[in-house]
Amino acid sequence: MVKGLKLVKGVTLIEAIVAMSILAIAAIGAMSYQYHGARHARIAREQITATRTAQLLLEDWKSYCYDGEVDKYDPTDLGLGFSEPLPIPPGLTYGEVPGNPLNDAIYTITVDGLPMHVMLKYSKIGYDEISEISLWELSVIISFERIDGANGSPTSALENMPPLIMTTYGSNATSG
Repeated sequence: MVKGLKLVKGVTLIEAIVAMSILAIAAIGAMSYQYHGARHARIAREQITATRTAQLLLEDWKSYCYDGEVDKYDPTDLGLGFSEPLPIPPGLTYGEVPGNPLNDAIYTITVDGLPMHVMLKYSKIGYDEISEISLWELSVIISFERIDGANGSPTSALENMPPLIMTTYGSNATSG
């Protein structure tokens, strides 16, 4: 053993840099996971809100089938904040849903801070002459696109997603 040499114990600079790099990578991964988890939770919450709105409209609209006045439906009568009918803006995408747009218009509503553009489409898909019953296809299409052309941060996590489409059927069959 050589006299005068001390055994040095401690962490070298390279070991410290390697340890910090590993901790930084782990922290970035955890933050990324948290960010994406929160974003997807927001998207799910907004989709649930839109789905419930569409379901409410479909159930209420089906009641107009019984009188054969499907084209007389007006969601503003619900008193829930639907706008008066607005002209359909050019370029707004509503998917390939068959039928006639109700009032050739869209309606807007904001629910839980989520602005939605709603188009209602209907078509008569069958008629039985003997029983005099009509079968109607009713569709609610909800889009989250901006229609004002404003730039800036998105108002919704769903803004660039395809529209939500829900369809049901109703008839003017009455019991008795």
